[in-house]
Amino acid sequence: MTARPVPETVIEADPEVPTIRITREFDAPRARVFRAWIEPELVGQWLGPKDLTTKFDTWDLRTGGNYRYRQLRDGQEVASFYGSFHEVRPETRIVQTFTYEGVPDGVTLGTATFEDLGDDRTRVTILSVADSFAARDGILASGMERGVVEGYERLDAVLGAYAA
Repeated sequence: MTARPVPETVIEADPEVPTIRITREFDAPRARVFRAWIEPELVGQWLGPKDLTTKFDTWDLRTGGNYRYRQLRDGQEVASFYGSFHEVRPETRIVQTFTYEGVPDGVTLGTATFEDLGDDRTRVTILSVADSFAARDGILASGMERGVVEGYERLDAVLGAYAA
């Protein structure tokens, strides 16, 4: 059996509306990918750049719930984020707000969809809507791409580690 190549993470900014679309396929069934997306002990293993550690202050993943987490480098906080979960549909969809504490007026609304591709593969698509092009472009310029790409590479390892 030959190993599949590492899937590409596609990050697109729409020129007409202030959105960011992130698409990535994973070599794991949808139930496993969704579980790794919602359980804090798993999320903390993959969320963000590989040189950061994620610590959760709050993680109430349910429709109407909220979250707050901090990212640390060498024990020092470098960023923190918070938001609300507006809709959680098991294995198919999560709608949430996302705010970087350093820019509290910069709330985005994100919808993550989990698509079963068959053959134990899943496509995750996230569509994030910012309130302006300037806010969207600031997110893109923040190093977000590195965090997403490295985080998804880490998620591949998490998915493989508990593939029982």
